[in-house]
Amino acid sequence: MKQPDVHQADIDRQSAALTADLPEGEPLDSMTETMIGLGIRASAMSLDVDGTREYIERALCGGATSAQVQEVITLVSGTGVHSFFEATRILDLLVTEPDGPPWDNERQRLWDMYVGDGGYWTTMQDEIPGFLAALNRMSPEAFEAFFLYCAVPWRLHNLTDLTKELISVAVDATPSHRYLPGMRLHLRNAIKLGAGRSALEHTLRIAAAGPTPKGVL
Repeated sequence: MKQPDVHQADIDRQSAALTADLPEGEPLDSMTETMIGLGIRASAMSLDVDGTREYIERALCGGATSAQVQEVITLVSGTGVHSFFEATRILDLLVTEPDGPPWDNERQRLWDMYVGDGGYWTTMQDEIPGFLAALNRMSPEAFEAFFLYCAVPWRLHNLTDLTKELISVAVDATPSHRYLPGMRLHLRNAIKLGAGRSALEHTLRIAAAGPTPKGVL
């Protein structure tokens, strides 16, 4: 079945449904707004070199540390895994037994170590069903590397988890990306961390005004 196009109206409708019952909450502060803008421009979806420089300078002049800026850059580098999610799931659907690899003891060990029975990864599987199992079947090496790499910015504490979730919401909602499974996942996480409707709506307005990719010479 052909994948339908995703439009700004789809983002607006889905985000409105998830935030309808939220209190207004605190607005975004200027540094968080700057970090969201930086994350959008530094992501692979925008690859806006001039904008990245502008927002790094803006963040540093506003009092951000180099470690905080690097944490944003490291965080958004992981958004490239969305193509990893979708292409791996397609491969898993097209490779059928007996051609597909077996679920052996090593794959079960890795699953138990990194996924287990609950927590964050269960939530992810609700939004991106089948990906983790598909990746483990196709490549245990890539499965383990995925967890190790994606965990890096979340082990660091130069920025709050809420700031990182808001950046992730924005990057997933940019016109050059519009990856709604990720947007919904991170939006729900931001709500759990205390984000109100004001901050989330502002985040999505920043995302909607994200730059058009220009390429790098």
